Amino acid sequence: MSDLSSRIAQNVAEVRGRIAEAAGRAGRNADEITLVAVTKYVGPEVARALVQAGCRTLGESRPQHLEEMARSLDDLPVDWHMIGQLQRNKVRRTLPLIKMIESVDSPRLIEAIDRIAGELSIRVPILLEVNVSGESAKHGFAPDEIEPHLEDLARLSNVEPRGLMCMAGLAGGPDDAARDFARLFQLRERLRANCPPSITLDELSMGMSGDFEAAIGEGSTIVRVGTALLSGVLR
Repeated sequence: MSDLSSRIAQNVAEVRGRIAEAAGRAGRNADEITLVAVTKYVGPEVARALVQAGCRTLGESRPQHLEEMARSLDDLPVDWHMIGQLQRNKVRRTLPLIKMIESVDSPRLIEAIDRIAGELSIRVPILLEVNVSGESAKHGFAPDEIEPHLEDLARLSNVEPRGLMCMAGLAGGPDDAARDFARLFQLRERLRANCPPSITLDELSMGMSGDFEAAIGEGSTIVRVGTALLSGVLR
Protein backbone atom coordinates (compact mmCIF):
# COMPACT_ATOMS: atom_id res chain seq x y z
CA MET A 1 0.00 0.00 0.00
CA SER A 2 1.34 3.44 -0.93
CA ASP A 3 1.88 6.17 1.67
CA LEU A 4 -1.10 8.06 0.22
CA SER A 5 -3.40 5.04 0.39
CA SER A 6 -2.24 4.22 3.90
CA ARG A 7 -2.84 7.76 5.17
CA ILE A 8 -6.26 7.97 3.54
CA ALA A 9 -7.26 4.59 4.95
CA GLN A 10 -6.18 5.73 8.42
CA ASN A 11 -8.18 8.96 8.09
CA VAL A 12 -11.28 7.11 6.88
CA ALA A 13 -11.06 4.69 9.81
CA GLU A 14 -10.73 7.59 12.26
CA VAL A 15 -13.70 9.45 10.80
CA ARG A 16 -15.85 6.33 10.78
CA GLY A 17 -14.85 5.75 14.39
CA ARG A 18 -15.93 9.27 15.30
CA ILE A 19 -19.23 8.75 13.47
CA ALA A 20 -19.82 5.53 15.41
CA GLU A 21 -19.01 7.20 18.73
CA ALA A 22 -21.29 10.17 17.99
CA ALA A 23 -24.08 7.83 16.93
CA GLY A 24 -23.63 5.79 20.11
CA ARG A 25 -23.88 8.89 22.29
CA ALA A 26 -27.14 9.77 20.53
CA GLY A 27 -28.55 6.27 20.91
CA ARG A 28 -28.35 5.71 17.17
CA ASN A 29 -26.83 3.13 14.84
CA ALA A 30 -23.87 4.30 12.76
CA ASP A 31 -25.29 2.35 9.81
CA GLU A 32 -28.04 4.99 9.61
CA ILE A 33 -25.47 7.62 8.60
CA THR A 34 -24.03 8.00 5.11
CA LEU A 35 -20.51 9.40 4.86
CA VAL A 36 -20.08 11.61 1.80
CA ALA A 37 -16.37 12.13 1.12
CA VAL A 38 -15.92 15.62 -0.32
CA THR A 39 -13.39 15.68 -3.15
CA LYS A 40 -13.58 19.29 -4.36
CA TYR A 41 -9.97 20.08 -3.38
CA VAL A 42 -8.30 16.92 -4.66
CA GLY A 43 -7.47 15.12 -7.87
CA PRO A 44 -8.35 11.65 -9.11
CA GLU A 45 -5.49 9.91 -7.29
CA VAL A 46 -6.74 10.99 -3.87
CA ALA A 47 -10.37 10.34 -4.78
CA ARG A 48 -9.43 6.85 -5.94
CA ALA A 49 -7.69 6.21 -2.61
CA LEU A 50 -10.85 7.32 -0.78
CA VAL A 51 -12.94 4.85 -2.74
CA GLN A 52 -10.43 2.08 -2.16
CA ALA A 53 -10.63 2.88 1.57
CA GLY A 54 -14.36 2.27 1.47
CA CYS A 55 -15.83 5.70 0.68
CA ARG A 56 -18.19 4.86 -2.15
CA THR A 57 -20.21 8.09 -1.94
CA LEU A 58 -18.27 11.15 -3.10
CA GLY A 59 -19.43 14.77 -3.05
CA GLU A 60 -18.56 17.55 -5.47
CA SER A 61 -19.57 21.20 -5.42
CA ARG A 62 -18.58 22.22 -8.96
CA PRO A 63 -20.18 20.61 -12.04
CA GLN A 64 -17.04 20.84 -14.18
CA HIS A 65 -14.87 19.15 -11.55
CA LEU A 66 -17.58 16.55 -10.99
CA GLU A 67 -17.56 15.74 -14.68
CA GLU A 68 -13.77 15.42 -14.75
CA MET A 69 -13.65 13.28 -11.63
CA ALA A 70 -16.50 11.02 -12.71
CA ARG A 71 -14.74 10.39 -16.00
CA SER A 72 -11.45 9.61 -14.23
CA LEU A 73 -13.10 7.20 -11.78
CA ASP A 74 -15.61 5.58 -14.13
CA ASP A 75 -14.11 2.15 -13.44
CA LEU A 76 -14.99 2.38 -9.74
CA PRO A 77 -18.36 1.92 -7.98
CA VAL A 78 -18.97 5.55 -7.00
CA ASP A 79 -22.22 7.30 -6.11
CA TRP A 80 -21.70 10.99 -6.83
CA HIS A 81 -23.59 13.63 -4.84
CA MET A 82 -23.79 17.21 -6.03
CA ILE A 83 -23.36 19.27 -2.86
CA GLY A 84 -22.69 22.81 -4.14
CA GLN A 85 -24.76 25.41 -5.89
CA LEU A 86 -25.99 24.12 -9.25
CA GLN A 87 -26.80 26.67 -11.91
CA ARG A 88 -29.66 25.82 -14.23
CA ASN A 89 -27.42 25.93 -17.31
CA LYS A 90 -25.30 23.13 -15.79
CA VAL A 91 -28.17 20.76 -15.02
CA ARG A 92 -28.12 18.79 -18.27
CA ARG A 93 -24.44 17.88 -18.03
CA THR A 94 -24.71 17.03 -14.34
CA LEU A 95 -27.80 14.81 -14.09
CA PRO A 96 -26.40 11.73 -15.88
CA LEU A 97 -23.46 11.64 -13.45
CA ILE A 98 -25.09 11.89 -10.05
CA LYS A 99 -26.95 9.75 -7.57
CA MET A 100 -28.38 12.73 -5.68
CA ILE A 101 -28.41 16.54 -5.69
CA GLU A 102 -28.21 17.70 -2.07
CA SER A 103 -28.19 21.43 -2.75
CA VAL A 104 -31.48 22.26 -4.50
CA ASP A 105 -32.07 25.84 -3.47
CA SER A 106 -34.92 27.32 -5.54
CA PRO A 107 -38.20 26.46 -7.30
CA ARG A 108 -36.69 27.41 -10.66
CA LEU A 109 -33.87 24.91 -10.20
CA ILE A 110 -36.39 22.21 -9.26
CA GLU A 111 -38.35 22.93 -12.42
CA ALA A 112 -35.20 22.72 -14.56
CA ILE A 113 -34.15 19.42 -12.98
CA ASP A 114 -37.60 17.92 -13.47
CA ARG A 115 -37.84 19.03 -17.10
CA ILE A 116 -34.37 17.87 -18.12
CA ALA A 117 -34.64 14.63 -16.14
CA GLY A 118 -37.82 13.91 -18.11
CA GLU A 119 -36.01 14.51 -21.38
CA LEU A 120 -33.26 12.12 -20.24
CA SER A 121 -35.79 9.54 -18.95
CA ILE A 122 -34.30 9.48 -15.45
CA ARG A 123 -35.54 10.21 -11.93
CA VAL A 124 -33.39 12.39 -9.69
CA PRO A 125 -33.35 12.20 -5.88
CA ILE A 126 -32.97 15.67 -4.39
CA LEU A 127 -32.58 17.36 -1.03
CA LEU A 128 -33.89 20.86 -0.42
CA GLU A 129 -31.22 23.21 0.91
CA VAL A 130 -32.45 25.30 3.83
CA ASN A 131 -30.77 28.46 5.10
CA VAL A 132 -31.46 27.76 8.76
CA SER A 133 -28.97 30.36 10.02
CA GLY A 134 -30.49 33.16 7.94
CA GLU A 135 -27.09 34.38 6.77
CA SER A 136 -27.20 36.44 3.58
CA ALA A 137 -24.09 34.71 2.23
CA LYS A 138 -25.81 31.32 2.21
CA HIS A 139 -28.06 29.84 -0.47
CA GLY A 140 -31.23 27.92 0.17
CA PHE A 141 -34.88 28.20 1.02
CA ALA A 142 -35.91 30.12 4.10
CA PRO A 143 -37.43 27.65 6.58
CA ASP A 144 -40.96 29.00 6.05
CA GLU A 145 -40.70 28.80 2.24
CA ILE A 146 -40.71 25.03 1.91
CA GLU A 147 -44.17 23.94 3.03
CA PRO A 148 -46.01 25.98 0.36
CA HIS A 149 -44.02 24.11 -2.33
CA LEU A 150 -44.69 20.55 -1.12
CA GLU A 151 -47.86 20.01 -3.14
CA ASP A 152 -46.14 21.29 -6.28
CA LEU A 153 -43.18 19.00 -5.63
CA ALA A 154 -45.48 16.03 -5.24
CA ARG A 155 -46.90 16.62 -8.72
CA LEU A 156 -43.50 16.46 -10.43
CA SER A 157 -42.72 13.21 -12.26
CA ASN A 158 -38.94 13.21 -12.45
CA VAL A 159 -37.64 14.43 -9.09
CA GLU A 160 -37.78 12.54 -5.81
CA PRO A 161 -37.60 14.83 -2.77
CA ARG A 162 -35.81 12.77 -0.12
CA GLY A 163 -35.11 15.31 2.63
CA LEU A 164 -33.40 18.52 3.66
CA MET A 165 -29.84 19.84 3.75
CA CYS A 166 -28.20 22.71 5.62
CA MET A 167 -24.90 24.18 6.70
CA ALA A 168 -24.33 25.61 10.15
CA GLY A 169 -23.75 29.33 10.48
CA LEU A 170 -20.28 30.62 9.67
CA ALA A 171 -19.97 32.32 13.06
CA GLY A 172 -20.20 30.55 16.39
CA GLY A 173 -18.97 27.31 17.85
CA PRO A 174 -20.29 23.78 18.32
CA ASP A 175 -23.27 24.87 20.42
CA ASP A 176 -24.42 27.28 17.71
CA ALA A 177 -23.97 24.59 15.07
CA ALA A 178 -26.00 22.13 17.13
CA ARG A 179 -28.81 24.69 17.40
CA ASP A 180 -28.83 25.14 13.62
CA PHE A 181 -28.98 21.38 13.12
CA ALA A 182 -31.77 21.07 15.68
CA ARG A 183 -33.72 23.72 13.75
CA LEU A 184 -33.49 21.63 10.57
CA PHE A 185 -34.59 18.50 12.39
CA GLN A 186 -37.54 20.33 13.92
CA LEU A 187 -38.47 21.79 10.52
CA ARG A 188 -38.42 18.33 8.98
CA GLU A 189 -40.70 17.01 11.73
CA ARG A 190 -43.18 19.86 11.18
CA LEU A 191 -43.17 19.34 7.41
CA ARG A 192 -43.75 15.61 7.79
CA ALA A 193 -47.05 16.29 9.51
CA ASN A 194 -48.48 17.80 6.30
CA CYS A 195 -46.32 16.08 3.68
CA PRO A 196 -47.85 14.47 0.57
CA PRO A 197 -47.34 10.67 0.62
CA SER A 198 -44.91 10.76 -2.33
CA ILE A 199 -42.45 12.95 -0.39
CA THR A 200 -40.59 11.16 2.39
CA LEU A 201 -38.09 13.69 3.82
CA ASP A 202 -36.21 10.82 5.47
CA GLU A 203 -32.76 12.30 4.82
CA LEU A 204 -31.12 15.13 6.74
CA SER A 205 -27.77 16.15 5.26
CA MET A 206 -25.99 18.25 7.86
CA GLY A 207 -22.54 18.32 9.34
CA MET A 208 -19.07 18.77 7.88
CA SER A 209 -15.56 18.11 9.17
CA GLY A 210 -15.77 20.59 12.04
CA ASP A 211 -19.27 19.78 13.26
CA PHE A 212 -20.48 16.40 11.98
CA GLU A 213 -20.56 14.91 15.46
CA ALA A 214 -22.93 17.64 16.64
CA ALA A 215 -25.03 17.04 13.51
CA ILE A 216 -25.28 13.32 14.24
CA GLY A 217 -26.46 14.17 17.72
CA GLU A 218 -29.28 16.21 16.18
CA GLY A 219 -30.42 13.53 13.74
CA SER A 220 -28.22 13.86 10.64
CA THR A 221 -28.40 10.93 8.21
CA ILE A 222 -25.76 12.28 5.79
CA VAL A 223 -22.49 13.98 6.74
CA ARG A 224 -20.31 15.74 4.17
CA VAL A 225 -16.67 15.39 5.22
CA GLY A 226 -13.61 16.62 3.37
CA THR A 227 -10.83 18.09 5.53
CA ALA A 228 -10.94 15.38 8.19
CA LEU A 229 -10.53 12.68 5.53
CA LEU A 230 -7.64 14.53 3.92
CA SER A 231 -5.50 15.26 6.97
CA GLY A 232 -1.84 14.94 6.03
CA VAL A 233 -2.74 14.80 2.34
CA LEU A 234 -3.60 18.38 1.42
CA ARG A 235 -0.68 20.71 1.06
